[in-house]
Amino acid sequence: MSVATTSTSVDALSGGDALIGMAVLGKTAAALALVVAIILVCTALLKRWQQHRYDHGAHLRVVGSTAIGSRERVVVVEIEDTWLVLAVSGGKVSMLHERPAPEDRAAPIAESSPSPFSQRFSSALANHRLKRSGAQHSTDSQPKP
Repeated sequence: MSVATTSTSVDALSGGDALIGMAVLGKTAAALALVVAIILVCTALLKRWQQHRYDHGAHLRVVGSTAIGSRERVVVVEIEDTWLVLAVSGGKVSMLHERPAPEDRAAPIAESSPSPFSQRFSSALANHRLKRSGAQHSTDSQPKP
C-alpha cells in the first residue's frame, strides 16, 4: 500500500510542477508584454513632447534640400527673415550664401512643369503598359490546340 501511495503522490507532483511551470511562464510573458507596452507608450509621448517643443516659437525652418553627392547636400534654411544656403557633408556644415527671405514665402514653392525626363519616362511607361496588355490580349484570342 505504501508503494501505491508513493506513486500517486509522484504523479500528482509532476502534474503540479507542469501547472506551476505554465503559471511562471505566463507571468513572465505578461511582464514582458507590460515592459514592451510601457516602452511604446513612452516613445509616443516623447515624440509628441519633442514635436510640441519645436513647434512653439520655432524660428528655424528647412525650406528645401537637394543631394549633390552620396553624402553631400545643399540645404536652404530660413531663420526669421533670412535664408541661408548651407553645404552639408559628413560632419561639416558650411554657409554658401545668405539672402533675405522672399515676401511671398507663405505659399509653398511648386514645380512649374514636369522635367523632360519625367515626361519621357511617363510616356515610355504608358507605351510599355499598352504593349504588354496588347500582347496578353493577342495571346488570349489565339485558339489553343
